[in-house]
Amino acid sequence: MIHAQYSEIDGASAYVEQAGAGTPVLCLHTAGQSGVQWRHVIRELAELGYRAVVPDLPGHGRSEPAPSGPVRDLSVYADWCRSLIGALDLQRPYVVGCSIGGKIALDLAARAGSALSGVVAMAADAHNGNVSLRGLERELEDAAAPSRTDRTYYGTLASVGRSVPARQAELIATMHRREDPAVSTSDLIGWGSHDLRAALPAIACPAHLVVGEDDPWLDSEAVRWAAAQIPGACCTVLEGIGHYPMEELDGFAHVLHGWLAELGESVPREAVRP
Repeated sequence: MIHAQYSEIDGASAYVEQAGAGTPVLCLHTAGQSGVQWRHVIRELAELGYRAVVPDLPGHGRSEPAPSGPVRDLSVYADWCRSLIGALDLQRPYVVGCSIGGKIALDLAARAGSALSGVVAMAADAHNGNVSLRGLERELEDAAAPSRTDRTYYGTLASVGRSVPARQAELIATMHRREDPAVSTSDLIGWGSHDLRAALPAIACPAHLVVGEDDPWLDSEAVRWAAAQIPGACCTVLEGIGHYPMEELDGFAHVLHGWLAELGESVPREAVRP
């Protein structure tokens, strides 16, 4: 059974869904989206013996906006996640994120790795991915234009991998177009400006970076490079998958279960402190 609740986190009401018991797994969504991206995963993770925790980040889904408005710095989300971990008393959770969620996971690992069991960072590198910050700044000026939802819809279709059936890709794109344009554009500015390259050697918890072979937002070599900077980390390239592995891969919870089991067995080398 999925338990939904509102919790006061950093001055605003946050919507969080949880299911199961056992080792906690904090699941983070992509830019502009919400925990609904994990709707097919949360129950299966619970059945596999985890406590699945799926929040809507501030200003997303059913969570209230951050007190300061749309967030343009992913470290703010990382700090919010640390507050959430404390509020829910999550003991040494795994953190699994996709896109900005993947970068937030890496940020948490760099700054609080000793408090985590490990991270799986999907669809994220350590620098800026494939975005134009100047273009995003301009886009904020027309974020409320009716055409924006169409751009989200078609952009999502272009970001789904070639192995995904057309009907499933259509559903993913239809769900994604519900986003708040001002929030999602601010998220992408945060994505493009959040540079974690110097912090990677300081990551002290087990880490697994994942990138879809068909992801138009990322260069898989940049993700491999990032993984190589983290002590003991590994990298997986998913054939025929794009930017949203948890929505594109059938049986994703079981795939994630395998990755988490590998992280649980690994003993990271001592991190290199900058």
